[in-house]
Amino acid sequence: MAKKKKLALAYQPVGFALGWLSGALAGMAFRTAWKAIRHEDDAPDALDENRDWGEVLLAAAVQGAIFGVVRSAFDRAGATVIARRTGVWPSPDKAGRD
Repeated sequence: MAKKKKLALAYQPVGFALGWLSGALAGMAFRTAWKAIRHEDDAPDALDENRDWGEVLLAAAVQGAIFGVVRSAFDRAGATVIARRTGVWPSPDKAGRD
């Protein structure tokens, strides 16, 4: 159990770096997807009074889905690499992050 706890602490910087990288890639993927969906360079902002509810909610749903998939893929890949190299899964418990 002590080794697993130490590994979870050691994995935090790796997890942070993977989170940052996945967020950056998800942002690029969302901008590309939005251009393909709506043929616009900029997605609507929730406070843009010139956009209707449908546009704003569609953009939020697409952005959330892309971010969730990319983040989960990076988290899973990072944990898998750590587990293969150390023999211990990096999460301190079965619950995961949140």
